Amino acid sequence: MNGKERLEKTRERVIESIAQNIHLYGLTPSSGRQFGTMFFHNEPLTLDDMTEELGMSKTSMSTSVRALSDLKLVERAWKRGVRKDLYQVTDDWYQSFIDLFSIKWRKSVNQHSIAVRKSLAELEELVVDPTISEEVKELAQIDIEKLQYMRDYYAWLDRLVDAFEDHDIFNLVPIKKPQTDTSEK
Repeated sequence: MNGKERLEKTRERVIESIAQNIHLYGLTPSSGRQFGTMFFHNEPLTLDDMTEELGMSKTSMSTSVRALSDLKLVERAWKRGVRKDLYQVTDDWYQSFIDLFSIKWRKSVNQHSIAVRKSLAELEELVVDPTISEEVKELAQIDIEKLQYMRDYYAWLDRLVDAFEDHDIFNLVPIKKPQTDTSEK
């Protein structure tokens, strides 16, 4: 096996790993292969380039690149003299993860918080209503305690999302800087 074949083999291993794990971002394996292929290119690619390289339809490539772009994993690029849209992998994977994490969890936290707040208000009315049986009031009180726990959890999760968005997370989990070889050869 020559050097070029060995290089391609190492790249294919990583691309396949990305394809198998891209579901964590809510994407298909083909989107993962597209992302991995783009990652190893040192120049931005057009949809035609990607179609040729991956053997998939241009429509499929377009849909996939749009999904990758929505998640801020790829971005449009500009190159003098090129009229077609060019795309490249986003440079800052840390920020891409933060954006994805924040968007998904902020939406979830807001949705849950609204439901919990509404239900708590209704349950609190229920426990003071003189027309409601003691049995129902006791069950409502138990539910209130459960929902207060949920409210506290979602408030904590909201602060966690803040820690990601404000980059405070890097104080707890610092980004490891690449080591440079300073030895003489």
